[in-house]
Parts: sequence; C-alpha cells; structure tokens
Amino acid sequence: MKSALMVVQLIVSIGLIVVILLQQSKGEGLGSIGGGSQMFHGRTKGIEATLESLTKFIAIAFGILSIILTVI
Repeated sequence: MKSALMVVQLIVSIGLIVVILLQQSKGEGLGSIGGGSQMFHGRTKGIEATLESLTKFIAIAFGILSIILTVI
C-alpha cells in the first residue's frame, strides 16, 4: 500500500513540475514586493487559467499524499 502511494506521489510531483514549467512567467518576481501591481491586476485567460487551476489541484493532491504518507 505504501509503495503504491509513493509511486502515485512521484507521478503527481512530476506532473506538478511540468505544469509549473509550462506556465508563462509573469515577469514580476520579487519586484512585486516593492509595489509592482501588474501581477495582481492582470487577468488570466485561456490556457493560462487552465494551467493555474491545474497547478492548484495537483499541489493540493501532493500535499494530501504527503500527509497520508507521513501518517502511514
């Protein structure tokens, strides 16, 4: 059981890396701390919105799997 969950977590982690690398850079970086507001007021559409929601879903799945593997 634990081995199967570890394989699933490996697949989820690779998927998370791929989805993050596919996203377009916002160009703000740490500059948003100093008052840059483009990052917060920009609208996402099309593939960007899909990748953003997919990133959230996969990150939540990775967190849940990590907790489950810690408890087991």
